[in-house]
Amino acid sequence: MGDVLVVMLPALILTAVLWAATTALKPRNFGISEAERYQRELAVKSQAHYAAQVQAAEAARARIEATTRPSQNSQQQSQQADHARSALLTRGGSAPAGARRGHEDALLAVGHLSPQLLLELQSLARGGHKLKAMRLLRESTHSDFKTAKNYVDRL
Repeated sequence: MGDVLVVMLPALILTAVLWAATTALKPRNFGISEAERYQRELAVKSQAHYAAQVQAAEAARARIEATTRPSQNSQQQSQQADHARSALLTRGGSAPAGARRGHEDALLAVGHLSPQLLLELQSLARGGHKLKAMRLLRESTHSDFKTAKNYVDRL
């Protein structure tokens, strides 16, 4: 038993000295701790998530405004008016008479106005003929005066 201690004791001491030396000479990261690194990563992820939510909300708001508000772009308005005029001319007939004939099916199945009627209402309202636009809307959809006025005012 004495021989085992004589061999094991120096081996144990040598192992302890080597472990202490490697621990002491091991390069240390004097930067941030693991907890701080985790908090920073979490903050970056949170910021990215918040930016994505803001971008999605802005896109949704833009889609809603595009569908509920008429365009204020004058070039697009003139293109829509030209398109409405050309559509009426291809049907044959003048604009007012052709408009009244072509808008019997003014309300589509889901309750929306037909695109041709909408374009004509926009061109009339933006051209300063709001009363004509309200009259056309009332005749096409059988709506009351107040509803037609509110709709044309929003165009």
